[in-house]
Amino acid sequence: MSYPMVFEPVVKERVWGGRLLESLYRKTIPFPGPAGESWEITDRPEGVSNIRNGPWRGRSLRWAMQEHAAALLGDFPAQNGRFPWLIKILDARENLSLQVHPPAALASALGGEPKTEMWFVARADPGAMLYAGLQRGTTRSDFVKRVHEGTVADCFHKIPVRQGDALFVPSGRVHALGRGLVIFEIQQNSDTTYRVFDWNRLGADGKPRELHVEQSLACINFDDFEPSLISPRRMPGRGFGCQTLVADPLFHISICNAGLDESPSGEGSFSVSKPAVAAAVEGQLSIQGGGEKVTLLPGDFCLLPAALEAVRWEASRECQFLLVETGGTSI
Repeated sequence: MSYPMVFEPVVKERVWGGRLLESLYRKTIPFPGPAGESWEITDRPEGVSNIRNGPWRGRSLRWAMQEHAAALLGDFPAQNGRFPWLIKILDARENLSLQVHPPAALASALGGEPKTEMWFVARADPGAMLYAGLQRGTTRSDFVKRVHEGTVADCFHKIPVRQGDALFVPSGRVHALGRGLVIFEIQQNSDTTYRVFDWNRLGADGKPRELHVEQSLACINFDDFEPSLISPRRMPGRGFGCQTLVADPLFHISICNAGLDESPSGEGSFSVSKPAVAAAVEGQLSIQGGGEKVTLLPGDFCLLPAALEAVRWEASRECQFLLVETGGTSI
């Protein structure tokens, strides 16, 4: 049994968050504090998605992976037996901590999990920026000195951004979201983050949040200077005006604009042999397959299991959506 699946989001309270997840994307925030993250598709001990539609409604993604992994993933490998991606929306009303995720070669020794991710800017306030990589010429000794002085933010490369921009964040790249951003985040199934600086602020408990300076210094790529935003590459003949953002062994990510589609109807059929996720950014996208039809509005996400033979897409002319597929493949 296989069909397009949508899930109940898992919303996380974060000291740097706000309430835009509710007003922009209709997410239910079950607490009065700032909501920083909506985990849209998650198979983590800290939060597991429940299926919202179809024959498996009410079941969890953890159950589906345990009982029907081959239907979900085909021959694409799970990550330690779990669904390989963690997909989120982030609402950053304040700067996030300056941080790094461990590379695969170091993660196990440090007691963590490797994490590579991509950010897509869904909304940006005027003047919003990302912190990513190092200012050119920064040395390890400069960085360590600045950590102890509390001025390490000056070592980070700052990138002004606007809606529609995207950045690839491989493990080992120091980074942070700046204030005033709403981000769609596609990442490996990992929740390992080492904070090197947190703007001297207090957590929800009134105490400074824990830093991980030693682990961060072990993980940072000190040759990673001033990375650029992603330049999308057009995919001729793909339909829906799709452009490649990331082509990595972990995931292939495209941004698709129905208004640029070669077909004026905004409709199409695609074969499916690998898992994929569609994420609505603007407009409306309907997906039909396996006897189920789902309609996605901005901020909605849909998993297309590998066992689906084909799906039919119908998009409004203003529709824009992200398409996440297995590395190096396309549906």
